[in-house]
Formats: sequence, C-alpha cells, structure tokens
Amino acid sequence: MIYLSGSLLQQPPSTISGETETMIFQRLQNDNAAHSYQSLDELLFELQLRKNIINSSHALHQSDAAFEIFAETRANPEYWNVTNAGGLRLRYGRQPAEALSDIFRNSSAYGFECATAMIIIFYHAALQVIGKTAFNNLFPNLYLYSWHIDSDLGLESVQTPYFIPGDVVYFNNPDFNSQSPQWRGENAVVLNENSYFGHGIGITTEAEMIRILNDLRNPGSQQSAYLTNVVTRADSSRLYQQSRPFRNNSWIQKIPSVVIQHNENSISHERYQQYLHDWK
Repeated sequence: MIYLSGSLLQQPPSTISGETETMIFQRLQNDNAAHSYQSLDELLFELQLRKNIINSSHALHQSDAAFEIFAETRANPEYWNVTNAGGLRLRYGRQPAEALSDIFRNSSAYGFECATAMIIIFYHAALQVIGKTAFNNLFPNLYLYSWHIDSDLGLESVQTPYFIPGDVVYFNNPDFNSQSPQWRGENAVVLNENSYFGHGIGITTEAEMIRILNDLRNPGSQQSAYLTNVVTRADSSRLYQQSRPFRNNSWIQKIPSVVIQHNENSISHERYQQYLHDWK
C-alpha cells in the first residue's frame, strides 16, 4: 500500500515513467505493509533511488572489482587508504563522489567482500540521485567497511517475505565449510521478481544462489542454504530530507559514526546491527 500525504494512492501518478520505476511502484503498491510519503517528490525519490540501486548492481557485476576477504581488501591508493580491518577510508583532500566513482571506473584496482559491496551500491545509487555536490557535502567522512553506513543514508532491516526491487536480502549458509568462512552467506540485491546480484556469485536466481552456496558447505552436509526473510532497505525518506539543504554549495561539519570492526566476512546487516547494539 502507498499513502501519499495521508491518503491511499490508488493509481500511479502520470509522472512515473519507465519499466523499472513502474515495476517498483507496483511492488510497493501491492505490499500489505504501508509505505507512506509526505509528497509526490518523496515517492519519486524512492523510485529513483531503488532504480539506481538496481543499475549500480548491474554496473558492479559488469566491473572487474574482485570478491575478497577483509584481509585481502585492495583499492586505488590515489583515493583510498585500506585499513587494517579491511575497510576503505577516503584519503585526505579527495572528493567522496570522485573516489566512489573510481571504484567503477578503475574497478580492476579493487577487491572487497560482499557486505562492503552492498554499501558501495547504496552509496553509488545515492550519488546518482542527489548529485555530486550534495553527496560530497553529506558524506565527507566516507568509509566503506562491512555494513557501516552514514546515518544520513540510513538502513533498516525488516522481517518480511515480500521483496521489493532495490532491497538487499540474505542467503544464509549455516553449514558453510570452515575452510572458507566467507561463504557463510551471501548478501544480494533484489533486481526483479527472481533475479539477485551478490558480489562474488553474480546475477542469478534464488535456486541457483542456493545451489552455489550448497556446493560450498562442509563435505557431506545435509543442511541446505536458504533465503532468509530479513530485508535491508535504504531509508529513502531520511536521505530525501537530509540531502535537500545540500543540493547547492552548503557544507556541514559531521562527526563520524561508530564503526564496529569484526573479522566475519559476508555477514548480514542484521548481524552487524546486533554487534552495534551490544557495543552500546
């Protein structure tokens, strides 16, 4: 269900065009859960953000960026410092938008694990929607690591079997081979009804994603990998509101948020949030 300014929206606005935006709108509208927007602009912003999450997923899939464990993370040193934890920290004096774009432009210089890939996709999609000026002003302390995210590009995890294109889902592999713990699971972007992108596996179906993870279990295991009902979504309403003042040349001083360092590759956003909650 979609509510616009408090009223149930029955028909798609005439300003919605394009196959992808229409698909996303229909999934939002057919959801039993309510999706509320204060204005038409805010609804269109979410449609654009989700569309660009899908586009950024395809771009990363087509790139030469490698899947690596944290210990093997690499990046273009012109823009990024690789931390001991395996994160990418923006170099002093570099513009966040330019550095993020370099991941896609010079992709062969990069390697990172799958949770970090999801964060890169979320940020890249936001850049396409709000533009370089707002992005640079809103995310001056860009740090790409696991599920760490700036609060102004807030993420939320919800339990639901209903997926919307642009969501990130988690394929859990509970009996993963202890010799390759990076395959404990796979974070994946929902591209359409039965197509997912996971960094390290690629674009495939639910059944094929599970088959690949099952091949990476402990030898002789009978416990199958499975698609969980935990969905991670960008808080598009927050990004819409927070980015509006900075779509010009405004600037703010931001205090970096807490980073929870761990050594578990390919964890879900929900697990990262548990670590963050335990720290607090």
